[in-house]
Amino acid sequence: MSAVGVILFLVVLATAVATGARRWRIPAPSLLVLAGLVVALVPGAPELHITPEIIGLVVLPPLLYAAAEELSLRDLRTVWRPVTVLAVGLVLASAAAVGAVAAAVTPLPASMAFVLGAVLASTDPVAVTALGRKLALPGRVQTLVHAESLFNDATSLVLFKVAVAVAIAGGTVSWQAAGGQFFLLAGGGIVIGAGIAGVVALIQRRTTDPVLETVIALVTPYAVYVLADGAHTSGVTAVVVAGVILGGTRHRLTDARIRLQLNAVYAVVIFLLESVVFSVIGLELPALVRDLPSGTDLWPLQALAVAVTLIGLRVLWMLPLSIALKPTNRRVSWRVATVVSWAGTRGVLPLAAALSIPLAAKDGSRLPDRALVLVLTTAVVIFTLVVQGLTLAPLVARSGLVLEPEHTAREEASARDALARAVLAHVDQLTGLETSSDVALDRLRRNYLARLQRDDGGPDESAFPPSAYYRLRREAITLQTAELRRLYDEHQISDATRRQLQHELDLEETGLPDTR
Repeated sequence: MSAVGVILFLVVLATAVATGARRWRIPAPSLLVLAGLVVALVPGAPELHITPEIIGLVVLPPLLYAAAEELSLRDLRTVWRPVTVLAVGLVLASAAAVGAVAAAVTPLPASMAFVLGAVLASTDPVAVTALGRKLALPGRVQTLVHAESLFNDATSLVLFKVAVAVAIAGGTVSWQAAGGQFFLLAGGGIVIGAGIAGVVALIQRRTTDPVLETVIALVTPYAVYVLADGAHTSGVTAVVVAGVILGGTRHRLTDARIRLQLNAVYAVVIFLLESVVFSVIGLELPALVRDLPSGTDLWPLQALAVAVTLIGLRVLWMLPLSIALKPTNRRVSWRVATVVSWAGTRGVLPLAAALSIPLAAKDGSRLPDRALVLVLTTAVVIFTLVVQGLTLAPLVARSGLVLEPEHTAREEASARDALARAVLAHVDQLTGLETSSDVALDRLRRNYLARLQRDDGGPDESAFPPSAYYRLRREAITLQTAELRRLYDEHQISDATRRQLQHELDLEETGLPDTR
């Protein structure tokens, strides 16, 4: 089967699996991995080998960018300390622990065992974001898990480069050089990401064409990644920083039509890329196992030992950090640590790192241990996506941390009432002024009074002057957007509520006829 045929097959498979996942309320990434694994075991199924360049240059940038845009910059400021501890301390500890366990239970030499530890040390933003979209976790907990997966790349990438230098190129470890490389990767990525985000923001301020805005949004993550990688800094960090900055300013830089189109286009792109990449993870494992040398038949137990080490260390690490997450009026709960620990899955990034291990050592000899590292990495990724992914929602539900639908509904209703009252106050200020039609103002007042009273009916709008009334409606939407931002900035509503209500306002605005 040709490459195009394989991709088309994966898209069709992903569409069917995603439909089933939604119907059965199962996380789509977990089901996609299982589906890919089942297809790969069918006799005659084509072997699939994906290169790290494809993952790094085609798949990762838009997925990372979309995940970063979902991160609330306001909430990030409240958890930056535990995020820093996790993104640096836990990554170092995980690499050391996995390296020690791998050296003890696998035939890998210590150097390659450390390579495996560096590959699996960090959680994966693509997997974490995909699994966490449907979880109604408290804002700080969700932001912590999300931000950790986005910002731990620089640490794991430095560890990986050091490990490869030792195991592959026969180099020696200089921790001063490693520290300098970390600051170059992280700091350089931050500078490049922020700089390009500033340039894109200037362009967006002067662009009103939805097609051009969509092209800019699709090209931006690739441009950031390529420029940062070309400057020998962290392309992942640069894309994340650009996504966080532009995601927090999109409502000010674009209008309703553009935002709705961007959301629709990106939803399709993210669905296709996530579907293909998670299916590929399952499809690759059988082919990788067939390439294993003799004497490595115990790889399933070895992968299980590595996965248990990662999860166990994460639980122990999170227990002290749960102090920073507890509400001020409640005692520390082990449930926060358990949920955050179980949400730290591995995914696309570890697989890309493992695939990028050179095929030969510096002297030209083949690396027989590379195949085992690839198999163990893929097996651990599948284990976390399937086992943790399928049990995360029930664990969150039993933990008592989940926000009930009634809580979200009350917050949204309260915010809608605040927006309606802001419009009514504005109408009172305009009443009696010659610049506004009294009939149109009365219609607008009755409209928003009906919203306060939860009355979806209302009188017929055709009896009112369309141009004056629709102009007032647009003013009201602009006023509500500003009020929504105030509620968010003052921590009266969550980021999820802000996004939902902004989407409703955008739909309302685009539904109005153009009377200009």
